[in-house]
Amino acid sequence: MPQSSSAYPVVFVSLMLAMVMRILPFPHELSVYNPDWVLLCLIYWNMAIPERVGVGTAWFAGLLADVLTGRLMGQHALIYSLTAYFCIRLHRRLRLYPLSQQAMTVLGLLLTGQVLMFWTQSVKAAANVDARYWLPSLFGAILWPFLFVLLRRVRRYFNIF
Repeated sequence: MPQSSSAYPVVFVSLMLAMVMRILPFPHELSVYNPDWVLLCLIYWNMAIPERVGVGTAWFAGLLADVLTGRLMGQHALIYSLTAYFCIRLHRRLRLYPLSQQAMTVLGLLLTGQVLMFWTQSVKAAANVDARYWLPSLFGAILWPFLFVLLRRVRRYFNIF
């Protein structure tokens, strides 16, 4: 088991992989289910090591996500930093929840992010959404237990505590 003196390379690689997953071209039928992978990874790292991955990391990841997705600069940065703030604030409590309850909390965080995204888009121009707009949040909550277990194994393998 390799010893890691710093968590930053592992967190950076996981966030970069999440960004790749975020912009990966899926068929149109599947693209409605593509959750915000970057936000899911940030939620995990904010819960696992909040003293190393904080609001600043979330803000920077959000700016990169804005550039990658072509959104208005600062939209993702605002959403990611607010989500990181709440995750860090509640991380001790969230860690104690079973995975099913964590998934419900993650669903709430993802839905809040989508509401903020809709709000910022509607300020820019009139925006309408249908029920499919909310599917990425639901799918992200469904995937949360699997992503949690995967990232926890990565964290333990690289001895990040």
